[in-house]
Amino acid sequence: MIDKVAWILLRDKRVLGTRSKGKDTFYLPGGKREPGESDVDTLVREIAEELSVLVDRESAVPVGVFEAQAHGHASGTIVRMSCYTASFSGNLAAANEIEELAWLTLADRDRVSPVDRIIFAHLHEKGLLE
Repeated sequence: MIDKVAWILLRDKRVLGTRSKGKDTFYLPGGKREPGESDVDTLVREIAEELSVLVDRESAVPVGVFEAQAHGHASGTIVRMSCYTASFSGNLAAANEIEELAWLTLADRDRVSPVDRIIFAHLHEKGLLE
């Protein structure tokens, strides 16, 4: 089981996706929890590292926990993604391993990982993603 935390940033019924250097798949921003970290600690650290902004930890609201086959891993390896919305300060900018940011819609689901496809469907069903 791969334990990850993701940030759901929505604008105009689109969700922010990130693409790492050398990859062709987009992922929701976030990453793996370090030992002893809470969901919000992981969210704040990962988003600062990837997008150069500061997530307001007090504004973090759970969206849900989603599981699927982990993209690029052996069959049977599951990723569990704990998702949150939260406000932030700063200007979004790709940093470290992130090469590209994109505002994605349901039509982009073939460009994202399996767990993100489930999350996209959930957001679409809630009327949050076009």
